[in-house]
Amino acid sequence: QGQLVESGGGLVQAGGSLRLSCAASGRIFSGYRMGWFRRAPGKEREFVAAITWSGDNTYYADSVKGRFTISRDNAKNTVYLQMNSLKPEDTAVYYCAARITPTGSYEYWGQGTQVTVSS
Repeated sequence: QGQLVESGGGLVQAGGSLRLSCAASGRIFSGYRMGWFRRAPGKEREFVAAITWSGDNTYYADSVKGRFTISRDNAKNTVYLQMNSLKPEDTAVYYCAARITPTGSYEYWGQGTQVTVSS
C-alpha cells in the first residue's frame, strides 16, 4: 500500500500565494498520475489539477488556470501545487490523489489540508 500526506495549507489574504506539498510513501508515486482536488464548504469535491508521471502533461480546472501550477519531483516522491493570486472562493480543503491508470478513478487519497483565503 502507500500513503499520501499533504502540507502547506493555511490562512492567506486575497491576492496572496501558498504552495501545497504532497509526499507519497510506499509503492505510490512511481508511474502514478497525481492530482489535486478540493472541497469547499457545502460543495462537492472538484478537480483542480493533475500531472502525468513524466510531468510532460498537466491539466487544470478553468477556475484555476493561469493562477495555479502543479509540478512534481520524482526524486522526492512529492507533488506540489503552487497557488498564486488566491481568491476567497479558493477556500477549501485540498486533497492530493494518485492513480496508476491514465483514466478512471483515483485510487489513493490524502487526508487533506485546509486553505482559507480572507477577503
